[in-house]
Amino acid sequence: MSVASLQRKLPEQQPHSAQQAELHPQLNRAHVRFIGLGKTYQGAQGPVPALQGIDLAIQHGEVFGIIGRSGAGKSSLIRTINRLEQPSSGRVLIDQVDIGEFDEDRLVQLRRRIGMIFQHFNLMSAKTVWQNVELPLKVAGVPKEQRQNKVRELLELVGLQDKHKAYPAQLSGGQKQRVGIARALVHDPAILLCDEATSALDPETTQSILGLLKEINQRLGLTIVLITHEMAVIRDICDRVVVLEHGRIVEQGPVWEVFGNPQHEVSKTLLAPLQHGLPQELQQRLRAQPESAQAAVVLRLQFTGASGDEPDLAALFSALGGRVRLLQGGVERIQGHALGQLLLAVSGSSLGAEELRQRAGDWAQQVEVLGYVV
Repeated sequence: MSVASLQRKLPEQQPHSAQQAELHPQLNRAHVRFIGLGKTYQGAQGPVPALQGIDLAIQHGEVFGIIGRSGAGKSSLIRTINRLEQPSSGRVLIDQVDIGEFDEDRLVQLRRRIGMIFQHFNLMSAKTVWQNVELPLKVAGVPKEQRQNKVRELLELVGLQDKHKAYPAQLSGGQKQRVGIARALVHDPAILLCDEATSALDPETTQSILGLLKEINQRLGLTIVLITHEMAVIRDICDRVVVLEHGRIVEQGPVWEVFGNPQHEVSKTLLAPLQHGLPQELQQRLRAQPESAQAAVVLRLQFTGASGDEPDLAALFSALGGRVRLLQGGVERIQGHALGQLLLAVSGSSLGAEELRQRAGDWAQQVEVLGYVV
């Protein structure tokens, strides 16, 4: 397969000098830039703001995640990148070019360089896999031989070369989404937009599709912007993430940082399904004060990834003294940073609860005394 043939960029456009001067020099390299972006819809009861004051820069070649609860403004934001949504205020720049000034001809060119995949695949049921992928090329007037070469390349890329004669009804959900991905790549886009691309898939298939998107990102150098309501998707594929709530940015940063130490309540709520709460059996046994000399202090240690190193459990247990039992927890690596949580029960130590908390703080970024258990 010719990877080079899939790496074309958006047409060269020169930004206006006023636009250039407005941008901070370090942001001039951004692939997609939102400046004071707002979007308002007209509802039955009056104007309904969907986006407010969005300032954001997405860099070339990164996988950028946009997450939030239903109604947070995710879809409205991603659809301003290809002008499927027209902003009510502010600007969207691609390679420092304000796309708000584009006429219809330039919009057609823009949209051919921005691929998009959808939650429900949007395939034509009466056409085969090959025909679904080929259709955008036919509409664009691409010669037959070029169409055939491109479709063949893309079906090989997404692993469906043996399914080219099949119809959508004969495909699994994951295979349908692979067709959608191939179709989104037919015009050699520089940017790929993913609108809840895995929400209709089971967990195993989701992992397969995320792996394919990551491979496409690495092999073709595409900038991928995806929206989701699932933090697990963000963790598995994204480099950076922004959290939206009521149309505003409430938190953003590298994935490891947001996962390891979320600052906003919305981020914490979205992360809750991935975290292990206190087991009910332990909650029932937990006491605010020790009821006997044999009571163990229960500590919760949080590793936010700030140190970059995995916790040295042998050294930690030795420093706490006495008998240390691991009640629950685990540590994972995200972008080279160790994140996780441990619940420990410490008994027979010469140290008091507060001293244990302080001593554990040499290894963990956050330590909390939860109480005592026998």
